Amino acid sequence: MSRFFPAFLLLFFTTAQGQSVNADSMDAVRLRQLINLSEVVLRSNLDVDRFIQQVRDDTTFYKAFRNLRVLEFTSSNDILLRDKKAAPLARMISKTKQVREAGCRNTTVLEEKVLGNFYKSDRTYRYYTAALYASLFFAPGKICGETNIVRDRNFQARSTKGMARHREQLKMLLFNPGKKIPGIPFIGDKVDVFSPDRRALYNYAIDRVMYRGEDCYLFSIEAKPNLSGGQRDKIVIDNMTTWFSVRTGEVLARNYAMSYRTGFYDFEVQIEAELMRYKNWVVPSVLRYVGNWDIPFKDRERGIFTATLYDFR
Repeated sequence: MSRFFPAFLLLFFTTAQGQSVNADSMDAVRLRQLINLSEVVLRSNLDVDRFIQQVRDDTTFYKAFRNLRVLEFTSSNDILLRDKKAAPLARMISKTKQVREAGCRNTTVLEEKVLGNFYKSDRTYRYYTAALYASLFFAPGKICGETNIVRDRNFQARSTKGMARHREQLKMLLFNPGKKIPGIPFIGDKVDVFSPDRRALYNYAIDRVMYRGEDCYLFSIEAKPNLSGGQRDKIVIDNMTTWFSVRTGEVLARNYAMSYRTGFYDFEVQIEAELMRYKNWVVPSVLRYVGNWDIPFKDRERGIFTATLYDFR
């Protein structure tokens, strides 16, 4: 028995693993059948299953923003808040520079022009949109010991509380689009655009194009038109278009739109992100954001911002 039992376990686990691999393979086949491939992609003999897995596992988009923690750069910033009639409510236009020294980074304000009640009396941000922007591109004082290492595809918001937690969860939406996000009420797995129970709600397509002189696979996801109300409630990502480098697999640009409505909050967000290469790094060069948020304990915000990053060192 002592010899037979390990052999039995080996047989059991091998069979279970085989069943799991077979199930994954069948799932990949079903997903592949839903994807529209352009003629140029068909002629390129792209391994569609492998490409889709690459899309699902991608960390390069998030990595590009993490790289900002270890580099110096200059940023032109424009943050605009509007009222319900789209009239300007508050605005901040500035030019900042992030400097690094001895493993620490700090933001220096080179120029700034403020209109309206952009800041509170203590110079903290009055608006959620501004605080989000600052958490992405500004260092609040000296920050030390950071890296650009991406250990996990998921952001960790468990250690934060209150508005800081909400901002971390929003980052999950912004920089992990299309994947499950823990801890956001009513949304959860609804951002998973590849989930079997959401595939019938989307159109998927792969094309091969040139982007800024580089050969790219263009992967697009779009909610099907004329979805019923019940079907529409199952999705958060309305559309997403991503340019993947054929040579490296890195994300070079991404445009996407998200929306959702519950009895507690609602939002509509559109984002355009352009990335570039600086030496061995991929970094964001332009980020355009248009958002309309109504979240608990905060007034509705209608914000627009554009970040233009350059002079990396």
